[in-house]
Amino acid sequence: MTSGTRPPAGGPVGAGAVVPPAHSGHLPAWRRPTQGEHRAQMSLAVLVAMGLQLVVPSRLALQPEWLIPGLEGATLVALLIVDPGRMVRRSTVVRAVTLFLVAAISAGNAASLVLLIHALLTGRAGQAAPPLLASGAAIWGTNVIAFSFWYWEFDRGGPASRAAALRPHPDFMFPQQAQPDLAPPDWEAQYFDYLYTSFTNAAAFSPTDVMPLSRWAKLAFLLQSAVSLITAALVIARVTNILR
Repeated sequence: MTSGTRPPAGGPVGAGAVVPPAHSGHLPAWRRPTQGEHRAQMSLAVLVAMGLQLVVPSRLALQPEWLIPGLEGATLVALLIVDPGRMVRRSTVVRAVTLFLVAAISAGNAASLVLLIHALLTGRAGQAAPPLLASGAAIWGTNVIAFSFWYWEFDRGGPASRAAALRPHPDFMFPQQAQPDLAPPDWEAQYFDYLYTSFTNAAAFSPTDVMPLSRWAKLAFLLQSAVSLITAALVIARVTNILR
């Protein structure tokens, strides 16, 4: 060994040994307190959900048709006033308002889905393929956003709890968590990651690269896959029948 050179802690590195990266001695961001994520991503998703719900024909929406989007918009404004910026405030009121917002999106879309299925099964969905496809796509897309919010809000207790690293055991295992060397040391799951997870689960009818770990997460994946499969199967079957 040359003068002034010290072996790594724990002894010299032998042939074939893997030298850990410089940041391996530090906990990854998802396991330690962080500054939290901005509300911008989820706010944009709420606006998209509102737009999709307004695209759905009035006969497939709860009446009055502006009620659910209006409640969602008012609730989002309240959240932005009470808790703007990064979501690090662990407040019962803020969490309750957020859950109300998610429940409103889910309830409005569930009602539209039930009405769409009823129209398809009773032959009242119309004879034009484009409007039917547009309605089915809007309901399917809103369903993706709704489930992404449930995943985002309950994984390890929600964004504020994740920022405080209060729960060590995740409900979802992202690739960056299983293999920390694949991501920067400050990586942690944010809303877009849950939106991607929701989309891929709805499109593939099964988990892809993100695995549900807890029982409630597995049940949510099962429910979303079933809803997505039923929606796609019924709409495609009806459109195919129309185009014959």
